Amino acid sequence: MNSSEKKYDVIIVGAGPIGLACGIEARRRNLEHIIIDKGCLVNSIFHYPTNMTFFSTSDRLEIGEVPFISHGTKPTRREALEYYRRVVGAWKLNVKTYERVIHITGEMNNFRVETEKNTYAARMIIVATGYYDNPNLLMIPGEDLPKVKHYYDEPHPYAYRKIAVIGGANSAVDVALELFRVGAQVAMVVREDTLWQGIKYWVKPDIENRISEGSIKAYFNSTVETISEKSIKIKTPEKLITLENDFVFAMTGYHPDFDFLKKIGVQLESDQYLSPNHDTATFETNRPGLFLAGVICGGMETSRLFIENSREHAIRIFDYLQKKLNTE
Repeated sequence: MNSSEKKYDVIIVGAGPIGLACGIEARRRNLEHIIIDKGCLVNSIFHYPTNMTFFSTSDRLEIGEVPFISHGTKPTRREALEYYRRVVGAWKLNVKTYERVIHITGEMNNFRVETEKNTYAARMIIVATGYYDNPNLLMIPGEDLPKVKHYYDEPHPYAYRKIAVIGGANSAVDVALELFRVGAQVAMVVREDTLWQGIKYWVKPDIENRISEGSIKAYFNSTVETISEKSIKIKTPEKLITLENDFVFAMTGYHPDFDFLKKIGVQLESDQYLSPNHDTATFETNRPGLFLAGVICGGMETSRLFIENSREHAIRIFDYLQKKLNTE
């Protein structure tokens, strides 16, 4: 493993939109930075469904005053990937991809970041790793079968097959509608008594009409109990039923890498959301000099924070971080 002689003012873990926004703030303030990610640039967005359209308008996804112009009212995944590449080029951000951070040791002004390829020294650390890499598991028999998927890419491979979609929020609805339109026989299994109230307004009538006419079968107040090679068992309010099944899409949400946070010394609150300990004004954790940014701050409460309302984290962190650097 190589060791870098240079000490950076700040190392940013995570090259998603908020990690890039932090890199931009470092550039603005002439602070030496490096952004490290275990995957590609904006790795989570890259792994979004191929045909995904964002809920937000493009201006609300902009960072660093780089214009985000999309062809439609709502930008697509492909447009977002191109946009964030342009951001990196425009600001000349120092990004290292495909380099997993293994551990962070030391203390403020003398941190050491160990990756699979290198070790780096830094005065401050920002962790902006999001949550999309860690699906919420069902913890039921058969979940480990190859037919069970926690991520969705595109509809074509599942045309004319029997599909179960678990969940009732935006991701589950998008999957159900796309698969229905390529001829799949779709059944939705929803724990609650209705679909999530925050479903995208332009999609809501579509899914409600498909369910109402019976094109998509919906089991409310229900859970999948077991999964086998050729079927699934669903516990409904009336009885336990068995459905023939080819694939299961468990759109049950995601969570931050809590094990990594604990490993690097970030305390988790005992609330239901396992909220990482941090100052809500400065985003500094219980470990001085180590900050959190973006959706990771919400713990399990992943529907509270998005790109559009997390962009300001970078500014608030660096306003405080710069004062600390200048007074040391």
